[in-house]
Amino acid sequence: MTCSKHDGHEHEHGPGCGHRRVRHGDHADYLHDGHLHAPHGTHADEHRLEVDRGRPGVCAPVECDRRHDPSTAVPHGGHTDFEAGGSLHHPHGDHCDLHGRLEPPAVRK
Repeated sequence: MTCSKHDGHEHEHGPGCGHRRVRHGDHADYLHDGHLHAPHGTHADEHRLEVDRGRPGVCAPVECDRRHDPSTAVPHGGHTDFEAGGSLHHPHGDHCDLHGRLEPPAVRK
């Protein structure tokens, strides 16, 4: 992955930091305020979840009766999804599309 430093971020992410850990490839990212951050040396890299078979970016209507809070935003491909009960929801017209699941990391990095 390319290093894309998130400037002006003083918080140090890691186990117990209070932010949700999300599996992203071979490492864990930390989700907060619409950003996915990956600790990298003395800074945090800004990441986006890739659109792939496990997290597709297609029209896949799912029952959704909630309004999505901006604090649950998740960068996914070229758009923004929202975390809803462990799933990625993408508002699309009069419904939400299911764009996969946010999985806890299997590794501690």
